[in-house]
Amino acid sequence: MKKRVVVTGLGVISPIGNSVKEFEVSIKAGKSGVGPITAFDTAGFDVTIAAEVKNFDPCLWMDKKDARKMARFTQFAVAGAAQALTQAGLLESEPSEGTGRRLKSDPEKTGVVLGNGIGGYEIVTESFRKLFDNGPRRMLPLTVPMMIGNEAAGNISMVYGTKGPAYTQVTACASGTDALGQALDLIRSGRCDVVIAGGTEACVVPFSVGGFQMLKALSSKRNHEPEKASRPFDADRDGFVLGEGAGILILESQDHAKNRGASILAEFAGYGGTADAYHITAPDPNGEGGGRAIKLALEDAGLKPEELQYYNAHGTSTEINDPTETKMIKYAFGDHAYKLKISSTKSMTGHCVAGSGGLEAITCILAIRGGYFPPTINLENPDPACDLDYVPNRIQYGAVDAAASGSLGFGGHNGVVVFKKYTG
Repeated sequence: MKKRVVVTGLGVISPIGNSVKEFEVSIKAGKSGVGPITAFDTAGFDVTIAAEVKNFDPCLWMDKKDARKMARFTQFAVAGAAQALTQAGLLESEPSEGTGRRLKSDPEKTGVVLGNGIGGYEIVTESFRKLFDNGPRRMLPLTVPMMIGNEAAGNISMVYGTKGPAYTQVTACASGTDALGQALDLIRSGRCDVVIAGGTEACVVPFSVGGFQMLKALSSKRNHEPEKASRPFDADRDGFVLGEGAGILILESQDHAKNRGASILAEFAGYGGTADAYHITAPDPNGEGGGRAIKLALEDAGLKPEELQYYNAHGTSTEINDPTETKMIKYAFGDHAYKLKISSTKSMTGHCVAGSGGLEAITCILAIRGGYFPPTINLENPDPACDLDYVPNRIQYGAVDAAASGSLGFGGHNGVVVFKKYTG
């Protein structure tokens, strides 16, 4: 018998809200978080829009001195962790002497597993500018510890005193989802009782926008109407919209959560991961690799395909992804694919790279608890090759006993997580 793993806390920093409540209100309303880029001057760029996090004040969740030593992606993760730990009831009421608030769980049995694809690109950009303009002595002293992708997990560990494993999963856009899968295994194995897990990203900077632009991956035709630019499964899509944010979950063994009287939000039932072994940027056109990941996740969860009501698609709004993902879903679900409710919340949040896995897992949990199917906005002219039920434009209501979220990353990485309504 596999050890059961449950979710007890959620934290969100996103383009459509900096709390779980704000995020869910926006999801239900079909609100777009896409707008003109404000982080830098876009003169000379073909792409001038992104889904930026708005009105983010890191000092609401962490000490000001600590925040100054963190890149933006790390600040997002620490803020999300603070929200999730608070909801889970795992924080001591008062700070320890000389430290921040510590956890009620055993620190040696508490881990951190985060997904991050890119790291602190704003730190890299600024340090390269100083290096080239004035030489190495003018570089930011904390360039290296701020820019590297593992520092989000490391900072969470230091802020909250966790002494179990602190890992960072780097599988491009699948990083957040794969991090959740790794956390699931840590708890099932008995190595951890509690894991702070999810994904974080902050790459709305000239280098990454320019790089994705050169790949012809970003939407560039709707700079004048940014809210309409991310349009998964629509025949008029022309690329994804870069986003940023973090989705953080508190995972616990069922026994640990019940013994401390925690409120359980959902059961984390299964995970599946595969590789396409096909192409560095394009998914397997037959959908076999991603489809196998779904099948493995369902098998791990002990569910038949027809027992799943909702699937949160990777749904990037690129020419290649959307019809390929449609094949992937059909490969995994068979005839049930036509009865399944599917949506891409990237139509609202943009593509938050590693942050997407955490945010979309949280979306599944909210759908289970709220009894609704999030919409895919901007689906006005469906692509004939995408012929499933993508919950176009408006929320739909119905019972959701089980939901899954899938992520596909450059390099052929596929990750899928499955959540169930908790029944005790």
